Amino acid sequence: MDKGTPWSLSYGAAPLDSEGVRFRVWAPDASSLSLQLSHRPPLPMHRHGEDFYLIAPDVRAGDTYSFLLEDGRVRPDPVSRAQPEGVHGASQVVDPDSFVWSDHNWKGIALSDYIFYEVHTGTFTPEGTFRSAISKLDHLKNLGITAVELMPVGEFPGSRNWGYDQVDLYAPHSAYGGPDGLKSFVDACHQAGLAVVLDVIYNHLGPEGNYLAEFGPYFTDQYRTPWGRAMNYDGPGRDGVRRFVIDNALFWLTEYHIDALRLDAIHGIFDFSARHILAELRDEFHEQAAALGRQAWIIAESDLNDVRVLHPHAWGGHALDAQWLDEFHHSVRTYLTGANRAYLAGFGELRHIQKAITEGFVYDGCYSSFRRRHFGSSSRDLPGDRFVAFIQNHDQIANTSQGARLSQLMSMEQYKIAVALLLCSPCLPLLFMGEEFAETNPFLYFTSHSDPGLARLVSEGRWKEFEELTVAGDFVDPQASEAFERSKITWSLLDGADHGAVLGLYRDLIALRKRWPCLHNGRKDLTRVKFDEAARWLRMDRGDPSGSCAALFCNFSDNEIAPNLKGRLALSTAGSGNPTTVPGCSASLYLA
Repeated sequence: MDKGTPWSLSYGAAPLDSEGVRFRVWAPDASSLSLQLSHRPPLPMHRHGEDFYLIAPDVRAGDTYSFLLEDGRVRPDPVSRAQPEGVHGASQVVDPDSFVWSDHNWKGIALSDYIFYEVHTGTFTPEGTFRSAISKLDHLKNLGITAVELMPVGEFPGSRNWGYDQVDLYAPHSAYGGPDGLKSFVDACHQAGLAVVLDVIYNHLGPEGNYLAEFGPYFTDQYRTPWGRAMNYDGPGRDGVRRFVIDNALFWLTEYHIDALRLDAIHGIFDFSARHILAELRDEFHEQAAALGRQAWIIAESDLNDVRVLHPHAWGGHALDAQWLDEFHHSVRTYLTGANRAYLAGFGELRHIQKAITEGFVYDGCYSSFRRRHFGSSSRDLPGDRFVAFIQNHDQIANTSQGARLSQLMSMEQYKIAVALLLCSPCLPLLFMGEEFAETNPFLYFTSHSDPGLARLVSEGRWKEFEELTVAGDFVDPQASEAFERSKITWSLLDGADHGAVLGLYRDLIALRKRWPCLHNGRKDLTRVKFDEAARWLRMDRGDPSGSCAALFCNFSDNEIAPNLKGRLALSTAGSGNPTTVPGCSASLYLA
């Protein structure tokens, strides 16, 4: 990005004040390109270097268009802002300035204040749209959430999908409400004081409707990902690919006022350039946020346990702001459920929970039986608010048999302990929609591909990938509409006493976390964890320079234990209890 020049999206369809619409596409692999408008002859486009461009004076916002390649193939715009007819249909001209925002005073919030709530738009409400999700913002505010994280929203095939099969990175999904629907949701979130995080995929594209390779060298066969061809970030023609992805990040930040991006599975991003794509993306993203006068963040999902993801450039790192900490989930879930298959192997002891809380990465160079090698690096010196922890997310629920939620895999007493560990840890907490009231519906993997052969391959591949985590006979075909319908949130559960009690626990713990510096300061260096594997208890102590301190005592056994704790009893998952005795299988939080 040129310093001093305001950023705007230079590719795709750009409405001009009185001159029509300018179309520009990066297509180095096309010998010729024409603009195909509805019911009109094709208009040849002009070539300039690796780009094709054309100004069409009689085109307006709302009109649809496609690009006609030399052999007669008609394809949507790689930088389409809207795909009202789906991934195979024509693109639509969108005026980025037509939406009237009301969040002019919104400047974002500090990352250390983020309490995430992950949402799948299609199953969050009965209607499954951006606008209908606005009706739930009061619930999230009352819960204490500060940031809503949307699973990917780019146009994907059909109407049922997690979003990781998206192929139009710039086009909010038409079934969810398209561009105006997403802008309305973001605007409403900001009016409610909520940040918005968007999950984006820069490691691959979905298999259906993926036409990018017909325009340029977007992909490479030099590397492989489990989900499709790897993006070409370091081979011939890479410059246009890198621009395409970085522009996408700046597009969400600028045109949609998104506050943070969650980068999906960066271990599937391969780049041996002198300057890694993640470092370049991070720098341009922060530069644009500063130009807009806003706080905005880049958060990674990484399976590398590599501190270089978070380390500053001076230390050879990418300097991303935070990353997901899967091993917090693995440690807590495995200890409480006994599940230890596939990637959960090698967890299951209190020492793993202790290490996840006080250090971050559990596998920090030690031997992993699952990976069959020494794995990871130490994150001991990185503060807790560089990590996003959770006891559930979309992947971890759907990877179980029948997509069972954590509250269905253990007793409610155990579940409440897991909740307390999450919300009292020094990490940034993330909740998955419905977990705050112990939703009983599963969250399954679902797709709606139109190609029967592809649909079969997806179903077979899903079974093979998670066979070790699925009980025979319990597998639900992702293509079946049942998988989608069964995954919808049951909001009526809030009227039940048991579910209301769980919601109350979440609200109380989040309120205490916000109120007490020792619970939200992210100071791992002021966090101590003691445990007794044989007696099955764990104690977490949190401190703060202000002098406030907290002690969370978790009793995983059926025996009553009398811990030596100072301060007042602020919360107990077993009820008011006795300040000197912790009943079997419960958690108690003391504050001073």
